Amino acid sequence: MIVREHENEFVMIEQDDHAHISGHLLHNWDRNLFHGVPLRKSVEYAVQNHDLGWKMIDKQPFWNDEKEAPYTFVDFPVLPKTVFYKHGIEEVAKNDPYAGLLCSRHYTNFLLDDQSKEAEEFVRSEHKRQKQISESLHVDNKLYDFHYGLLQFCDSLSLYICLNNPGASKSNEHPFFKYGIPAPDQVFKQDKILSRWRDKTTIEVDAFPFSAPVNVTINYKKVSRKTISENGLIKSYTESPPDKYDVLLKAMEV
Repeated sequence: MIVREHENEFVMIEQDDHAHISGHLLHNWDRNLFHGVPLRKSVEYAVQNHDLGWKMIDKQPFWNDEKEAPYTFVDFPVLPKTVFYKHGIEEVAKNDPYAGLLCSRHYTNFLLDDQSKEAEEFVRSEHKRQKQISESLHVDNKLYDFHYGLLQFCDSLSLYICLNNPGASKSNEHPFFKYGIPAPDQVFKQDKILSRWRDKTTIEVDAFPFSAPVNVTINYKKVSRKTISENGLIKSYTESPPDKYDVLLKAMEV
């Protein structure tokens, strides 16, 4: 779950909705900047479904007693998280092995520095999966690195959209992105892509990689602290009405 915390309420965006935004971004990627065109559908499938493991979990979110807030994708406990990760990877790989390979690499990188037994076992298991898929598909490593970079960037740009309040000033942006969005070196010639909210409905992006301005829709629910204290998080979340807003991404004006 992606959560924006406010004084009296939480704005909650499901991970799978965020992933679909990522996929929409890649679908609009300039074809002249895309390498390995025959694999484009597989890469788009991976990006759009990279958080598939969270899809059912986020329908009934978990409460973090220590922080008195819903658990987010950042602070969710490692042991159950590896179960969701593995399930999502397997579901994607069933439909498209190359997409599954990309998703496996994506999640493995999150846990490389985690020294818990569960994380280490997950990493070992996924490295084995990656080796098997790579060998069976005779993967071109240079293209594979490029496609993985696309997944990383579209994921980060979608998170930038979802984690920030619309119209946020640079000083009030989420700390992940105050100094720019990480730019994978296999995709861009710079380390960071600058971005900023021009107003509450428009984001400007430097080194704009899309074929035209891109409109994205953010689905969310707003859940009050009072309702949670009275009814619990799951009941409060499931009974909160869904809402949405649109944001336009365009090239940064000088």
